[in-house]
Amino acid sequence: MAENGMDHASEKGYGQWHRRVFEGNAALFAIGATIAILIGGIVEIVPMFTPAGPEHSEAITPYTPLEVAGRDIYISEGCYLCHSQWVRPMRAEILRYGPWSRAWEYQYDRPFQLGSRRIGPDLHRIGNKYPDAWHYEHMRDPRSTTPGSVMPPYPWLLNGRIDAADVRASVVALRKTGTPYSDAEIAGVEESLTLQGGEIVSRLAGAGIETTPDRKIVALIAYLQRLGVEGKAALQAEGAEY
Repeated sequence: MAENGMDHASEKGYGQWHRRVFEGNAALFAIGATIAILIGGIVEIVPMFTPAGPEHSEAITPYTPLEVAGRDIYISEGCYLCHSQWVRPMRAEILRYGPWSRAWEYQYDRPFQLGSRRIGPDLHRIGNKYPDAWHYEHMRDPRSTTPGSVMPPYPWLLNGRIDAADVRASVVALRKTGTPYSDAEIAGVEESLTLQGGEIVSRLAGAGIETTPDRKIVALIAYLQRLGVEGKAALQAEGAEY
């Protein structure tokens, strides 16, 4: 009974104090709430403007037109809903996916594809991990390369075609947001698409797969094979341990 009495008295005392200081004084309550919001805001906002590392790296170059096309396909097909592009600084993730992701690696990602969850594996270091033919077959039938996969097939990418005019529009839009594409690069979008696409087609032909440089699957392969390659090379050159 005594203990309950003490608890009741304590609660009563706190209630009286809170009611007298805050609930009974609207101005003081407003000031206290404002101070609490300001403290919370500072804690959240200040770290955004005080990065621990560089925001820009010369090691990272803009996506090629074919990679831009592949990235547009990646986004339009909702790949980011199941695959993140963010290796967290945890030992288990580093052992599986490679170096943890740095902010400067995303300098030309507009918007970035960090993702919100992982139903499939993280893709930030997927570049050059598998041959082009693997990606082709994986999109045709995921279970042919990954038994037990819950990923749906994307057979329309094998026959769908990219439009050079649409790709050029994307490149122009990216330049407006700050990506340093030159006038010559924009003018040469179609030639770049054919050249890089032809290289992928040649590698696929070596695996017995016939396609053409303007297929959507070729653009998507170009994008996936780019992911993490430059960042990992830069970290290795710096002697980063992982």
